[in-house]
Amino acid sequence: MAQMIPLEDYVAQVLETLSPLENGRLALEQAHGRVLAEDVTAVVPVPPWTNSAMDGYAVRAGDTAGASPQTPVVLPVTGDIPAGAAPQPLAAGTAQRIMTGAMLPEGADAVVKVEDTDQAPGPRPLPERVELRAGARPGLNVRRAGEDVRAGDPVMAAGTRLSAAAVSALASVGLGSVPVAARVRVAVVSTGAELRDPGQALVPGTIPDSNGLLLAGLVSEHGADCASVTRSGDSAKELGEVLRRAAAGADLIVTSGGVSAGAFDPLTMLAQARRGEDAPVRLDFVKVAMQPGKPQGHGWVRADDGRRVPIICLPGNPVSVLVSFTTIVAPALARLAGFGNDPVDGEDGALPGRPRLTARAAVAWRTPPGRRQHVPVRFTGPPSRSAVGDDAGDHSGGHVDDRAGLPWVTPSHRLGSGSHLVASLPAAQALAVVAAEVEAVDVGDALPLIPLSHSFPRHLQVRASAPHSSRTNPSGPAVKA
Repeated sequence: MAQMIPLEDYVAQVLETLSPLENGRLALEQAHGRVLAEDVTAVVPVPPWTNSAMDGYAVRAGDTAGASPQTPVVLPVTGDIPAGAAPQPLAAGTAQRIMTGAMLPEGADAVVKVEDTDQAPGPRPLPERVELRAGARPGLNVRRAGEDVRAGDPVMAAGTRLSAAAVSALASVGLGSVPVAARVRVAVVSTGAELRDPGQALVPGTIPDSNGLLLAGLVSEHGADCASVTRSGDSAKELGEVLRRAAAGADLIVTSGGVSAGAFDPLTMLAQARRGEDAPVRLDFVKVAMQPGKPQGHGWVRADDGRRVPIICLPGNPVSVLVSFTTIVAPALARLAGFGNDPVDGEDGALPGRPRLTARAAVAWRTPPGRRQHVPVRFTGPPSRSAVGDDAGDHSGGHVDDRAGLPWVTPSHRLGSGSHLVASLPAAQALAVVAAEVEAVDVGDALPLIPLSHSFPRHLQVRASAPHSSRTNPSGPAVKA
């Protein structure tokens, strides 16, 4: 019987076979949702010039000394400054009417808001004179050029996913295009003659193909493009043809099913059919000391254009697919996109699919001997004082243990991490990680958690964000502008 290897060792094996894809550059209007490939700095300051923070009158502060409602200072008005105009210099002893955001004229050092004058706000002819009913100090109602960001300041870190606000900030600092990480194209292949289209009537021995949809969704949730979703029967010849077609438009192929020791597992048959440098497919299979997801495989498929497209082969049970994707495929996607290049055993947070938070078990359960367990869990309330081994939480979502500031979690299914428990997956918000040497989890035990894409509670996301270098986290924003 083949010896099991630790998950970290297997992930390292997979990552060693992958090289980052070439990054690109996109105009800002095309960059929404993409990930920055490099740190970016401001091209222009924000604000780009000193401007008015109010509708009012640009003045020299010294010319307003002593102004009050009882003793107003009267100044001639020599010009209008709408936003977007380049004003004439302000002469001493005069004022210019100015709009919010308009450039402050040379010579002016303050703005008296219109409410502190004898003029009514709103559209009206330029007055010949203005009564100033409040004195001004230098800098009053003025936004200085570069007070938010100076030209050359760092404004956004590599690894930032570009939200609408982030794209707006980049435009504000003078950028028209940005370097973006490659968007990995992933081909999904489900294997198994028993699979049928979702919604199709089932005959004895058949099941719906839920894994194709699961993998396609996970690919999208992790920032990659799903290039295709196909299915293969249980013959090596058919699977080989499906993989060849899948490789044509993909940077990575992810399969589900066919990696265990069954007599009709097509991937193992395909791997044994032909070997050598000229083989169309190269696959290596291992047993990983994890539960669920022990049987795993990886290698490459030769595309028609000669490229060797990497392939990662996952087990077929849905919970195994979710766990394996989160812990193995997600780091591979990060590596291909140019992120997560730190060693697997390096700084925590260097790769996705690793624990980001600690919680306490609200119930007790048994664990498999000799294998690290990844249990889909949901956040619950604390257990009742009498609860031992049953779900006693109030299910209100992420209540915190006041003693240590830790939330409580419960397995999303009463059977724990069983690899076939697909109906319970929507309730899962994280994977609780139980070390291989732990024989049982007791109520109150501390458990590391791996967040699950869009299911993680928003109020815990900040606490779950690990420190990262400028090239290691394709989802965490670091916006200054």
